[in-house]
Amino acid sequence: MRETIGPPPGFHLLLEGRLAAEAWRVMLQLPLLRRQVPGGSGPVMVLPGFLADDTPTWLLRQFLQSLGYDASGWGLGQNRGPMLGYLPRIVERLEKMRARSAALPSLVGWSRGGVMAREVARDRPDLVRSVVTLGSPVRGGVHGTRVGAWVTRATGITAEQISRIVAERQARPIRVPVTAIYSPTDGIVSREACLDDLTPGIVHEAVDCSHMGLVAHVEVYRRIARALARHHGAAADAS
Repeated sequence: MRETIGPPPGFHLLLEGRLAAEAWRVMLQLPLLRRQVPGGSGPVMVLPGFLADDTPTWLLRQFLQSLGYDASGWGLGQNRGPMLGYLPRIVERLEKMRARSAALPSLVGWSRGGVMAREVARDRPDLVRSVVTLGSPVRGGVHGTRVGAWVTRATGITAEQISRIVAERQARPIRVPVTAIYSPTDGIVSREACLDDLTPGIVHEAVDCSHMGLVAHVEVYRRIARALARHHGAAADAS
């Protein structure tokens, strides 16, 4: 029986207009923020959300690079096809990153990108140090989002098929550390859809922001930096 998780309330969608203020604030506060959070090292791949490419995650990657990480985009263009078709291509990129570095890569995934990051870690824990998801729907299938119909059209896979695939894959737990950052007032993905009750040791962190703001928000950046530092052996938090 399908878990009954619906999309976020309609008034949360109106709050997506916060993005401009969130992006302006993070631009102003980045120099100070870099001094307040722990630095780190090692490769980090940032995966974009549904219908996005690497462009919206550019500022986040610049921030991570300024902290000492070798941060890169996924380099696969627009995120729109069937998810399982992307996983081998992401694994191939991770294998190349692993060959260049003594450290295992971490994955930071926004929305659908976070779902993909989790699934890559599920399949290849030998290639992934840790996963950080940003507003990623991991429960309720596409029904916990406002873009479910778009996902089914873009992938050619029905909501029922997606739910079945998710259930089959979740029979194997994720064995790497996962931090799930989400917004209780997200206008695109419901809060309940982001709460994972299956992954051992998962850390949930709530930040009140827009869905788009999850890749352009001061407090989200702070939480990402701390999550990565926990698993990359970075120096203690300066704040």
